[in-house]
Amino acid sequence: MSAVSLSEAQLNDINGELRNSHPDDIIRWALSLQKKTIVTTNFGPFEAAILNMVAQQAPDMPVVCVDHGYNTDATYQFAQSITERLKLKVDYFTPKVTAKRRAVAMGGIPSIDDEAAHDAFTQEVKLEPFSRAMNTYQPEVWLTAIRKEQTPFRDSLDIVTVDPKTQVIKVAPLFYWTELDLEEYMYTNDLPNEEDYYDPTKVLKNRECGLHIGK
Repeated sequence: MSAVSLSEAQLNDINGELRNSHPDDIIRWALSLQKKTIVTTNFGPFEAAILNMVAQQAPDMPVVCVDHGYNTDATYQFAQSITERLKLKVDYFTPKVTAKRRAVAMGGIPSIDDEAAHDAFTQEVKLEPFSRAMNTYQPEVWLTAIRKEQTPFRDSLDIVTVDPKTQVIKVAPLFYWTELDLEEYMYTNDLPNEEDYYDPTKVLKNRECGLHIGK
């Protein structure tokens, strides 16, 4: 089954079947497709949950991280520690322009009020490295930790979708989980959480960075 073969009716059926499934079971369903699969992470809040779930079922799965270069010290430290703890196979993709060079020679991070400049910035530090990652791995299935309650746009998605930009089957095992669900999972599994996270392409918590929007 390829991504392009999934009709809207098939997606509706799949999402109906998975609606009340535990994220572990959704990951198991994704793996049952026997397709080239990656999981993406920003090592931000609650990311340890999906990374732990994936590590338990598919320890050799590539973990793709787009490092935009503006993470806090705490996020970089968290990424290192959880990678070592879960023995993750992390591959970092970084912008072609460093944060230091941009700060000194290019005016730093543009304001979100300057839409054109900020869109160009987002393309350079997030979307281009992500495109490079997808071209490198050429996955057929993409596991992501996005959730319904995070933004108005994500509220319009579902557990399984076909990404309009890449035509990859995008699977969000945690889609219907709340922060309380995640807190309980993290506590039960003794997982650390990284809350000192900053994404300059989002700025606001309920704003999209463009990675999940099909433009």
